[in-house]
Amino acid sequence: MARIGFIGLGVMGREMALNLAKAGHAVVGHDVVPGVAEGLAAQGITPAHDLAAAAEGAEFVILMLPDTPQVEEVLTAPGGLLGRLRPEQLVIDMSTISPVATRKMAEALAARGVAMLDAPVSGGVTGARDAKLSIMVGGEEAAFARARPVLEAMGSKVVHVGAIGNGQTVKLCNQLVCAINIQAMCEAIALARASGLDPAVAREVLMGGSANSWMLENLGPKVLEKDAGAGFRIDLKLKDLRLANDLAFQQGVPLPGTALVTSLYLEARAHGEGSNGNQALFRVYDRMTAQER
Repeated sequence: MARIGFIGLGVMGREMALNLAKAGHAVVGHDVVPGVAEGLAAQGITPAHDLAAAAEGAEFVILMLPDTPQVEEVLTAPGGLLGRLRPEQLVIDMSTISPVATRKMAEALAARGVAMLDAPVSGGVTGARDAKLSIMVGGEEAAFARARPVLEAMGSKVVHVGAIGNGQTVKLCNQLVCAINIQAMCEAIALARASGLDPAVAREVLMGGSANSWMLENLGPKVLEKDAGAGFRIDLKLKDLRLANDLAFQQGVPLPGTALVTSLYLEARAHGEGSNGNQALFRVYDRMTAQER
C-alpha cells in the first residue's frame, strides 16, 4: 500500500481520501480550513499542518481543489511544493481546472523530474462517497499505470484519455453536457407545469423513453419539490462553464448551447443563488414563467 498526501478535504476530497484510507493506503491529509483534517483523524486520515508535511515522504500527492488559482498556489507559486517534490513522487491533480494551466504546471514539474497526471472526476458527492467516480486521466502511460491502483480505490471507471491536460478537456465536455441536460429538464418541467400537467407524471413518462437522463432521474425529484438546497453548487458549475467557454474560444469552437445555459446560471447567481445546488436553475424558469411560490 502507498503513502499518499491528499490536499483539499472539501465535500468531495474528504470522501475520496477516506476511501483511500479504507483501501489500506496511508493517507496524510491537509486542508486550508483549520480543523478539517484533524476531524478525519478518527477515520484513518493523518492530519498535516501544512503542504510540506502532507507531501513529505508521499509516493503520490493528490490535489482536490476548487479552481486553477488554488492548484497553482499549491504547486508552482512561491511557497508551493515545486521546490520540495522529488522525482520519485507523482502528482495527481483531481480538481477541475484549466487544461492550459495544467500543461504549464506539468512542464514546470517535469523540469524538476516530477511526473503529473490530471485526473478530474465525475459522479458527485454520492460517487465520491461510494467510490464510484468516473475518473478521466491525462498524462504519460507509465505514470497512469503506476497510479491506477490508487485511482481505482476512488472510482469504478478509470480511463486514460491521452496526454496531460486531456483529462481536464474531457471533464469540461462532461460539464457542458450536464449543464445543458439540467437546462432541458428545467425547461420541460416548466412547460408541463404551466400547461396544467402534473410535472411528476410528466417526468415519469419522460424517464420511460429516449428523453431520460441522469439529471432527470437524480435531480428531477429536487426540481419537482422546488428544492434548491445543497448539491453541486451553482458557483462551481459557473466555474466549469467558464473554463469550457474559455477553451472553446481558444480552439475557435462555437458553443451556443453552452453560452445560453451559462447566461441562465449567471442570472441565478445574480439573484443570490450561487450557493444553491445546480438543479436550482429551475428558479430561473419559475421567474421567467411567473411560477414562483
